[in-house]
Amino acid sequence: MSSIVSELAPYACDPTQTRGRLFSPGPSPTRSEYQRDRDRIIHSTAFRRLQHKTQVFLHHEGQHFRTRLTHTLEVSQMARSIARALALNEDLAEAVALAHDLGHTPFGHAGERVLHDKMADWGGFDHNVQALRVVTRLENRYALHDGLNLTWETLEGILKHNGPLIDEAGNPVGRYIKEGLPPGLDEIPVSEPLLLSSYASLEAQTAAIADDIAYNAHDIDDALRAGLLTLPQLMDVPLAGPIVREVLELWPDIDPSRQTHEIQRRLITRSIENVIVTSSSAIAMVEPANSDDVRNAGQSLIRFSNSLAEAELGLKRFLFENVYRHEDVMEPVRQGEAVVAALFDRYFEDGGLPGRWQEAADAAGSRAGRARVVADFVAGMTDPYALDEYARLFDARPDFR
Repeated sequence: MSSIVSELAPYACDPTQTRGRLFSPGPSPTRSEYQRDRDRIIHSTAFRRLQHKTQVFLHHEGQHFRTRLTHTLEVSQMARSIARALALNEDLAEAVALAHDLGHTPFGHAGERVLHDKMADWGGFDHNVQALRVVTRLENRYALHDGLNLTWETLEGILKHNGPLIDEAGNPVGRYIKEGLPPGLDEIPVSEPLLLSSYASLEAQTAAIADDIAYNAHDIDDALRAGLLTLPQLMDVPLAGPIVREVLELWPDIDPSRQTHEIQRRLITRSIENVIVTSSSAIAMVEPANSDDVRNAGQSLIRFSNSLAEAELGLKRFLFENVYRHEDVMEPVRQGEAVVAALFDRYFEDGGLPGRWQEAADAAGSRAGRARVVADFVAGMTDPYALDEYARLFDARPDFR
């Protein structure tokens, strides 16, 4: 199977046929529209902040664990590899991958849970919608407009890389069934509606599955490095177990760090190869003539085989029980939650936001508007900045060790 493709498939997104941007930036003699999106994301303030945002292990644990930034870079590399093999647009897949976590809070999912709870009276907090707010409203570096002015296809991918938000009748689907759609979707400035009932492009679907592959492989690596797992524990775990046994049989006496890396790379390679073969078959069955046929296919076409998907769910369950809920992870998580909750409450009730943020909160005109400004500000914080603000406001600093 060749990994080099010379031209795009007919169902790939063509940058010359984009549905456009809200503002025309003029032609570029050197870059396609999706390459321009990628570059705008990389040069954004929100992207740089990812280097100081938690992935799973908080920043104090050490300098070799993944952060949101290193995770994002790894996802983008995998997304490009899959897109290239399937003759998709690599630049769009990369742009969606690079932007997919821009809406995440400090202290990982812990911070998101707190903001969702604090915003419960005003529709909650959703990191995908927050990422759209970041790239359409909160980044404010350009002279002529707020936001990064990304193409419709990149915005669609940020919002819908995990699938539609509603069915054709307008009813919420998936994780939105219980609590309804997140607020603010009708406030996102776009060149055309984002078609909430359809699937996203194959490029966006590629970024989503690359995210899953990265989580699986790299959370194992970080957990082993942190001493939360041992290789023998993994020998009977779905998906990872056969690879662990294989590596230990081939190289029983090499350094454990080399064994771990060999396991990680094989897990990534086999997952990606499975996606390429399975997705190729799924695409051939549907025979989409263009990217709109992909959106209207009624199913995700970028996917694992049934057997690997089942094994992947088993691995996720194992990681949830043995890593994400490990007390060495949960204690710092609880402290991070307390920091985010305290900051939100102080800013919301007493003010004290810096500069333009306090001006925006005062001008919001309602408690809902004020709460959204506070949520925007807190969500954009890095872990260290959140701790510095906590120390400034409360004259205390949590000890995560």
